Amino acid sequence: MSDYHPPLQDIRFVLEHVIELESLPEHPDLGTLDAEMIDSILEPAAKLASEVLAPLNWSGDQDACSLENGYVTTAKGFKEAYAEYRDGGWNAVPFDPEYGGQGLPWLVAFPLQEMWQGANMSFGLCPLLNQGAVEAVAHHGSQELKDIYLEKLISGEWTGTMNLTEPQAGSDLAAVRSKAEPQEDGTYKVFGQKIYITYGEHDMAENIIHLVLARTPDAPEGVKGISLFIVPKFLEDGARNDVECTGIEHKLGIHASPTCTMQFGDQGGAIGYLVGEENQGLKYMFTMMNNARLSVGLQGVAIAERSYQHALAYAKEREQGTALNDKSKHVSISEHADVKRMLMSMKVQIEAARALTYDAALALDLAAQGDKNAQAKVDLLTPIVKACCTDMSLEVTSTGVQIHGGMGFVEETGAAQYYRDARILPIYEGTNGIQAADLAFRKVLRDGGAVAKAYIDQMKADADGDEAYIEAIDALSTATDWMVNAASENLDLVAASSVPYLKCFGVVAMGIMMVRSKSCAEKLGGDDTFAKEKICAADFYKAHILPFAHAHKNVVISGSQSVTESNF
Repeated sequence: MSDYHPPLQDIRFVLEHVIELESLPEHPDLGTLDAEMIDSILEPAAKLASEVLAPLNWSGDQDACSLENGYVTTAKGFKEAYAEYRDGGWNAVPFDPEYGGQGLPWLVAFPLQEMWQGANMSFGLCPLLNQGAVEAVAHHGSQELKDIYLEKLISGEWTGTMNLTEPQAGSDLAAVRSKAEPQEDGTYKVFGQKIYITYGEHDMAENIIHLVLARTPDAPEGVKGISLFIVPKFLEDGARNDVECTGIEHKLGIHASPTCTMQFGDQGGAIGYLVGEENQGLKYMFTMMNNARLSVGLQGVAIAERSYQHALAYAKEREQGTALNDKSKHVSISEHADVKRMLMSMKVQIEAARALTYDAALALDLAAQGDKNAQAKVDLLTPIVKACCTDMSLEVTSTGVQIHGGMGFVEETGAAQYYRDARILPIYEGTNGIQAADLAFRKVLRDGGAVAKAYIDQMKADADGDEAYIEAIDALSTATDWMVNAASENLDLVAASSVPYLKCFGVVAMGIMMVRSKSCAEKLGGDDTFAKEKICAADFYKAHILPFAHAHKNVVISGSQSVTESNF
């Protein structure tokens, strides 16, 4: 197995040059967050990722976790690794100092998350889900709920979950049947079953705080009748609540992450506490989901980076064949042109996706300060980051297997694990088809394309006069106009073109990040090896990836009819 080396040089480059740290608002205690200060955070995080979490990735995949009498035991070493992560204060990085958080921006938290996910995605899922729970309680919980739960969720002493999906209600939350009956003391008794609950039960934290969607007795039908409840595993008096894990899934990947079936109320009702107001659960759920969707996009970047490092190390070591121009010279496969092409394809897509994801994190930070344009930007980018980065992770991890050849198809080399782990990413937190629908209907059509067109105009300004990029941006603009106009004719046409539209948007948006990267690299100096690599990567993206924007545009404007006319 190759080691995982957090890509600190690339991360620093994006933060300091491509995204520009000085754009961040000042920290109330630390003041301006400069490169030196960020480095003091990145270095120990990288050590935890590479020395503690990464060595457990393969063993966790092989050993997985086990369920006995309603209790889950995580893979060997995970409990101890979580304790080190928690005690190091890493869980508290982006959260409110009033409840023990460090109040650092998401632009700092994202590189740390990338390291956790790249080192060990099965492990990283636990703090990712906890993060969504913190956001939901912080934004929508009463002061009493905040006082009880936030400090321990933020410290990581307790962990949080999201309980949305039911056997009959996958993405269609209107079909949720779990119920919550009000009690005289102001609590609720919750009944129902939830499936696919990540870290719904485990042994790494003292308590697990479930955020559960359910219906009250008089709730209206559909999504308007959903409420959100906190249902803790252990109640304040230490008693076990009426919630139990009845099964864990046997999955294609992320074996060390317990994906649980949770049963609520079999012994008379699980005690739950209403978050916010009744029938507002869908709105509160999106606070969790939107936060998680950017982080899932970041997972795509992280697992792709891990796969790339693994493939690169193998390609350099694997000697096969001779040089075309010198048959007496035996070479490693990293010197063959097609392997170089594959490695470059992996490398540049990761770099472009990382930069776009970090740019969304900066917009998230600026939006928190009341910047409405930044909020519009992060709303627009969320489905693009989630879908494009996770689709990218499948392509990159598949290419990683390909570089290994037959050795990639067997488990012993470890290349297959990254592909298996990545396969969940386009599915959870809203499938990528749902992300495309979100972009098309909620983010573009809702305002007639105004926000999208403003972002497109900014990309054109950032293109620095590059004709290839100007043409790609024009293709995206044409696709956007088609989507807006098609909506007045037939919404099914919009739906049928939403995925290629999102892909077109993603290719161009990531490409613009590569334009910015190249410009920054040129300013560093053409003789710098790292700068040369960045310039080469940008040129490769322009030649090999950017042309797909035109193909996606063509599918948008001419491909929907054959979809809507098909019958199954």
